[in-house]
Amino acid sequence: MNTSRALLYSFTDPTFRPLKSPPDISSPKRRPRERLNFRVRLHTDHRCCVFRVSVRNSGRGETGKVYADVKSEPYEILETVPESAKLEEDALDDVVLDSTVPWWEEFPKRWVIVILCFSAFLLCNMDRVNMSIAILPMSAENNWNPATVGLIQSSFFWGYLLTQVAGGIWADTVGGKKVLGFAVIWWSIATILTPVAAKVGLPFLLVVRAFMGIGEGVAMPAMNNILSKWVPVSERSRSLAFVYSGMYLGSVTGLAFSPFLIHQFGWPSVFYSFGSLGTVWFAAWLSKAHSSPLDDPQLRPAEKKLIFANSFSKEPVESIPWRLILSKAPVWALIVSHFCHNWGTFILLTWMPTYYNQVLKFNLTESGLFCVLPWLTMAFSANLGGWIADTLVSKGLSVTTVRKIMQSIGFLGPAFFLTQLSHIDSPAMAVLCMACSQGTDAFSQSGLYSNHQDIAPRYSGVLLGLSNTAGVLAGVFGTAATGYILQHGSWDDVFKVSVGLYLVGTVVWNLFSTGEKILD
Repeated sequence: MNTSRALLYSFTDPTFRPLKSPPDISSPKRRPRERLNFRVRLHTDHRCCVFRVSVRNSGRGETGKVYADVKSEPYEILETVPESAKLEEDALDDVVLDSTVPWWEEFPKRWVIVILCFSAFLLCNMDRVNMSIAILPMSAENNWNPATVGLIQSSFFWGYLLTQVAGGIWADTVGGKKVLGFAVIWWSIATILTPVAAKVGLPFLLVVRAFMGIGEGVAMPAMNNILSKWVPVSERSRSLAFVYSGMYLGSVTGLAFSPFLIHQFGWPSVFYSFGSLGTVWFAAWLSKAHSSPLDDPQLRPAEKKLIFANSFSKEPVESIPWRLILSKAPVWALIVSHFCHNWGTFILLTWMPTYYNQVLKFNLTESGLFCVLPWLTMAFSANLGGWIADTLVSKGLSVTTVRKIMQSIGFLGPAFFLTQLSHIDSPAMAVLCMACSQGTDAFSQSGLYSNHQDIAPRYSGVLLGLSNTAGVLAGVFGTAATGYILQHGSWDDVFKVSVGLYLVGTVVWNLFSTGEKILD
């Protein structure tokens, strides 16, 4: 028997991969001296050779060598080749890896993007709702009347409303990473500056709040743009539901921690502490996020193949085809349905404490406590709906059918529970109805809120900007109209208007919406 050791290959190319794609041992991120072993058997007319191949990282950067210990023995020539001497085509299937890969390096990169977007929206609503708590000591300290308080609260929407479409255009043309990063750092700075502006004077406070609205206004279109490139259709509903649940949990977190911070350290501490969290997020975003899978050099080939296999568009957006976009019926179905949805949602979330106090006779502490319940219900239901929607798509149900089912629940569920409020005398049952109304409302995250990426993935930021502009207008007009209705009518009248719009939205959505791509 002959035995020898041979150097088969010496490499410095960081892209070197052995067959069957074992881990990249040449990467400097791996431990030095990592090694993999496998066997190759070859037979000729006179001999069978067994190669025991060892691939080892030399520990000196992106270099490595492949050695083989070769042992050969003479075999008698037979009519048929013994099974033990045959070359096995799948010989490399039993590759044994001596090295282990940390779990965080195996974690899908697209879900790193999703988690970062979730965190951004958590901060978004934390920074938004803290003013609703801090405005009480602020108004007492500065002797602001209710009209001034209302002006301060509404100034946020000045910037928020104006930047919806602009944010979508910006995200679709320059990339979601830059726009969302800008948004978070912008509104975080505005949050930190709020106490300073309040001490300088009311006009400065109004400007800072409007600036904060500018930052939060571009965030949602930017998020929609970046997820349209990273998340495949089979995971779209649950990824968006998870991100939007960050908004709901952000409201819970803000409402829970703001009173404690105000009591312990004074009202400015809320803005300083919440705003500073944005800088931490921004540092993580810069190091981990990319606008597109094409921009990420560390994306694993298998994950890149999965993303690209789901109709990913590689061409950058250079101009927005406005005439084409606005000529499509599904686009208008999105806009109208978003308006109908947000009318009821904004009314419930804005006027709920007043309803609890005036109708159910809860005190302010109880009202604040029960206001958290719908947000928690929405966070749970949004993720449940996302899981159901993606499961239905994976089982072969068309995306169009799934979107119509989920949005119909998001419309008809709240409509049903609101109609029951006039027949309920128990405060506990009324709170349950409100929670169920908001819980079914959250199924919309797997309906209209996922549809922008379905029908126009390249222009999803612009589409969300258009439809969310209608949604913000519904919130502004609906909140004002509710005050007028209550002055001349009752809560039953308020709920009837919301139910009517929910029904209109259901009809429009089921007639004109689609889950198929209509713009490329």
